[in-house]
Amino acid sequence: MAVLGMAGAALSDCSSTLSIRRQNGAALRNKVTSPVLNLQVSYAFRSKAYALIPIALSASSDLSLKPFVSGQLLKLRLLPSNPQPEFQYDGSRRLEIAAKAYEAGKSKGIESSSPSKEVLEKEETVSEAGQKLKIGIYFATWWGLNVVFNIYNKKVLNAFPFPWLTSTLSLAAGTAIMLSSWVTRLAPAPDTDLDFWKALFPVAVAHTIGHVAATVSMSKVAVSFTHIIKSAEPAFSVIISRFLMGEHFSVPVYLSLVPIIGGCALAAVTELNFNMIGFMGAMISNVAFVFRNIFSKKGMQGKSVGGMNYYACLSILSLALLTPFAFAVEGPQLWAAGWQKAIQDIGPHFVWWVVAQSVFYHLYNQVSYMSLNEISPLTFSIGNTMKRVTVIVSSILVFHTAVQPINAVGAAIAILGTFLYSQAKR
Repeated sequence: MAVLGMAGAALSDCSSTLSIRRQNGAALRNKVTSPVLNLQVSYAFRSKAYALIPIALSASSDLSLKPFVSGQLLKLRLLPSNPQPEFQYDGSRRLEIAAKAYEAGKSKGIESSSPSKEVLEKEETVSEAGQKLKIGIYFATWWGLNVVFNIYNKKVLNAFPFPWLTSTLSLAAGTAIMLSSWVTRLAPAPDTDLDFWKALFPVAVAHTIGHVAATVSMSKVAVSFTHIIKSAEPAFSVIISRFLMGEHFSVPVYLSLVPIIGGCALAAVTELNFNMIGFMGAMISNVAFVFRNIFSKKGMQGKSVGGMNYYACLSILSLALLTPFAFAVEGPQLWAAGWQKAIQDIGPHFVWWVVAQSVFYHLYNQVSYMSLNEISPLTFSIGNTMKRVTVIVSSILVFHTAVQPINAVGAAIAILGTFLYSQAKR
């Protein structure tokens, strides 16, 4: 049996990518353009035995794996409508896949040399080390950008308390960055259609509400308090998914909600500068982002746009939704007076604060969506928990936020509950 090399793939409920190194590019391209292509996929962790899984591909069927050539890789995209392979893989470990391809009705495979066991194990070790390094870089970049955004966002809101305009500028910056990238071909433009934008619309509505509500919250209370309350998002996720979507969860998941809710409640009642608008803004943001995730999971499956381009399209649609409401709620007259006062109080570098918070908002979200394409949902959830810890500690240090010991205990309990929730969801 002719094996076409080794490549990594993360199989999940949404989509999977199988990459096969080309030994003979021209010959392989000729083979995959045939009407029907059969694959036999095998998987293994280190020296464990392989298990073959046959997959038949039809170019005329919506169950097909559509191949396309990119650089030195022939990539096959497993559409969500395709039957899932007969094994479960939660994405928490790197999966090494070997595959062979041959035309339907022919037993002879595409000729290529089969790597030895030692070569495969060496490639796997190098691949795992590279993946860990990549995840580390993603997390460090994601956390760093998020900390910088929150600091500049709070500085802007302290001097210019107009959260609707501030939210709009954040989305406008991301839209400008991505449109420029597509025009200059620094990034490939997404291939979208009307169905994609229809499916994205409810996601964008929820994203817009969550974004504005979080900004309103931070305009009224400390950054640390907003993020403590926002750590309760898993509790809203479980409650909404259980009672509205009919999903069921394990007992450990329900138990993990106790420290989340209790910790947030303790932090709220002991907050020195408690503000109801700030508290409700964070709570509304939690609910909105839960619905954003639900709409995204239900409506965006099978869509070809992902990662960086997915968030770019989301920003564009959210900007279109938010802009008229920003004019209606606040308006140019208030903005002009507030801007003049901020320039007088802060100086010209206030403009840099506005630019920085807008650009860093897009960058940290872009990196988070890119990292979600590379890591499992569990790893992402843990990373998101640690991100909140980083933001809370950094904002307390930068803004010299007064924190009572009992308030810190409440925050710690809530963060611990979020971590336990991510472990219970495994």
